[in-house]
Amino acid sequence: MVYKFVVLSDEDESFMREFEFLDSHTLLDFHNMIQEELEFDKSQMASFFIATDTWEKEEEFTLFDMGTGSSTMEDTILEDIIFRKNQKLLYVFDFFNERGLFVEYTGEGREAAGREYPVCTNSKGVPPKQVVFGSSSKKLYNNIIVSDDEEDDDEPDVDDLFLDGDDEDVLPDFENEEPVSDEEDDD
Repeated sequence: MVYKFVVLSDEDESFMREFEFLDSHTLLDFHNMIQEELEFDKSQMASFFIATDTWEKEEEFTLFDMGTGSSTMEDTILEDIIFRKNQKLLYVFDFFNERGLFVEYTGEGREAAGREYPVCTNSKGVPPKQVVFGSSSKKLYNNIIVSDDEEDDDEPDVDDLFLDGDDEDVLPDFENEEPVSDEEDDD
């Protein structure tokens, strides 16, 4: 049995891809087909989600076992998760900016003689960029990548947030303190 899907993006209304898969293909096959067709960098993380009719995320299928109890794409066969026409999936390919593709099951058909599956049967528009440096990803990138040599001199050091240079004499000298006893005085 052949499963047919349409893939759309909310970033560009002209973008559309139609794919056909065998019911025995996995979500990993689907992932690889999307990656190849859209010329994405295969080293990037991605996940599929079963979605509600209003595109709310439900069950996640990860590229690798993340130790979260989610099923992996490799272990998930299409016929095990596709139950009805217009069933929806989300394919998240940019986690930092929560960007993805809308995937909808449009029906089934018979295998065409001589056709290799999976296959892209219709292609329109330019695919979205895989990684977009929006405000959230730029902030994360800068927080991770900026080295100690490039630190902003205007930002205080962590210890400066709690003490200024003159406060060291305010702190008690714990080295000369008597140990505190848990016993109460009878006085």
